[in-house]
Amino acid sequence: MDNLAATLRKTAIRLADVSNTPRLDAELLAAHALGLDRSAMLLRLTDLSAPAELADMVERRLANEPVAYITGRQAFWDLDLAVTSDVLIPRADSETLIDLAVEYFRTSPARILDLGTGSGALLLGCLSAFPEASGVGMDASAAALAVAQANADRLGFASRSQWMHRSWADADWNSDLGQFDLILSNPPYVETDAELDAMVAAYEPHSALFAGPDGLDDYRILIPHLPSMLAPGGVAIFEIGHRQAEAVSDLASNAGLSTEMRRDLAGNPRALRFSLGIGDMNG
Repeated sequence: MDNLAATLRKTAIRLADVSNTPRLDAELLAAHALGLDRSAMLLRLTDLSAPAELADMVERRLANEPVAYITGRQAFWDLDLAVTSDVLIPRADSETLIDLAVEYFRTSPARILDLGTGSGALLLGCLSAFPEASGVGMDASAAALAVAQANADRLGFASRSQWMHRSWADADWNSDLGQFDLILSNPPYVETDAELDAMVAAYEPHSALFAGPDGLDDYRILIPHLPSMLAPGGVAIFEIGHRQAEAVSDLASNAGLSTEMRRDLAGNPRALRFSLGIGDMNG
C-alpha cells in the first residue's frame, strides 16, 4: 500500500484536470479525511497511509465540487468557518473589505451590519478585528443564517452578533434597523448570462450570485438607503465585480455618497468604500 506521500502525488495528477491548485486540494482533502491539521499531516507523509474516505472525496472533487463543500470548512481572515452549499464560499478577495474597515477606523466601530451575510464571513471577520464591536447579519436565506449563527456560536461571537432573516427586496426592509458605523455587503453582482467556472455554476447558490442583466440590481436597491443608515462618521464597504467600479460609484454619487476604490491582491477593483464625506477613486 502506498504511503500518503505517494497517494498525494497521484491524486494531484488526477486533480490537475479540474483544479488550478491540485496539490493543495489533495492535501486539504487528505487532512480532512484523517482528522488532522494540514501542517501536522505534512510532517508525517511517509508514515501515514491514505484513509479510505479519501477516494470518495477525490471523486467528488473530480466532479467539480469545491473543496470547501467537501470538507465543510473554509479559512477566511483569521477564522475557520463552516460552510455548506447554502452559502457562497468565502474567498480571500473578500478580505479586502475587512482590510478597508481596519484601515478606516482608528477606534472600534460600535455597530456593524452585514447585508447578505451568508456564512457570516464579513461580520465575523470584523468582529474578530474589532473586539469591542457588535453586529447584525441579515440574509434572505434561513439556511444561510443557520450556518452563520452556528459559526458565531462555535467561534465565540454569539454574544456580539444577531442574525436577521430578511430580504432587501421587501418593502420597508430597513425601517427598524437604526444606524450603523460600518455597513458591509458582498451582494449578488454577476450578470444573468455570465459564464461561470463549472464548480461555481454547479454548486454555489445562484440566489447569492446573479443580479440581473448588468449585475447591478442589488446595488440599485441597497445604495440609496445607505445615507440614512450610516451613523455620523460611518462608512459602507461593498464588494464589486472587477468591471463594476464606475457604474456602482455612479449609483453612490447619485445617492450623495463619495467613493473610494480598493483593489484585491490580484490588482483587480474589488471593494468600494462609501461615505457622506469627501472621497476619491484612488487605489
